[in-house]
Amino acid sequence: MQVNLKDKVAVVTGGTGIIGSAFCRGLAANGAKVAVLSRSANNDSEIVRELRDNGHTAIGISTDVTSVDAIEQAKDEVLAKWGGVDILINCAGGHDPKAITTPEQSFFDLVPESIQFVLNANLMSSLIVSQAFAKPMVKAKQGVIINISSMAATQPMTRVVAYAAAKAGVDNFTRWLAVHMAKEYSPNIRVNAIAPGFFLSHQNHDLLIDSQTGNYTQRGQDIITNTPMGRFGDAEELTGALLWLVSESARFVTGIVVAVDGGFTAFSGV
Repeated sequence: MQVNLKDKVAVVTGGTGIIGSAFCRGLAANGAKVAVLSRSANNDSEIVRELRDNGHTAIGISTDVTSVDAIEQAKDEVLAKWGGVDILINCAGGHDPKAITTPEQSFFDLVPESIQFVLNANLMSSLIVSQAFAKPMVKAKQGVIINISSMAATQPMTRVVAYAAAKAGVDNFTRWLAVHMAKEYSPNIRVNAIAPGFFLSHQNHDLLIDSQTGNYTQRGQDIITNTPMGRFGDAEELTGALLWLVSESARFVTGIVVAVDGGFTAFSGV
């Protein structure tokens, strides 16, 4: 998909991950200047070097999306470099094995600290980062924020209790912030979310692929069976939805969650 993002400034948290990197490529290919944020990001990060090698404008910033002070510093660095922020993609997330139920770890074994970690990594990070990077949008009276939700937000999955709760919170926060920005500051500040179906990532790989055989785990096979398209998605297949939501074609779209899931949410199982 081709849209005109020439000279737009885009900030992507979790930008060194599989999905975040795909988003960075899509934004840069359409003219945006991209700030890649993550704990491991810097100007020598693979995705930053790739973008620059392809003639795009990009910087890498190491930060902690759960820290108010760290994110404020990252925001100041972006503003000092480029003067504003037009697009924010809250793609950072994470999970903790101690916040997942397994045959060896029951619901009653889950510890609050691990659950809180997952809530912070997925929900609180979206709020903290939006607080910082929406400030220049409010000053400019325009901008786009995209949060990353999940299938687990509306159809809670077995095992991932904390992750499902966190992503349900992201959905609600997306709708709340969309209304708040439009009514309190400017209708030209839009907030939406993308809910990916099942895409292999660093976070879920061991849940879906058997590390010994390379075959699907039972959970992975169950997902394939209940996805009408019969496969996992590719990260690049999320980019079309992203580019539409940040473009002028979606200028009357705010407060929605777009599922990109191969039909998973439409399928009843029969």
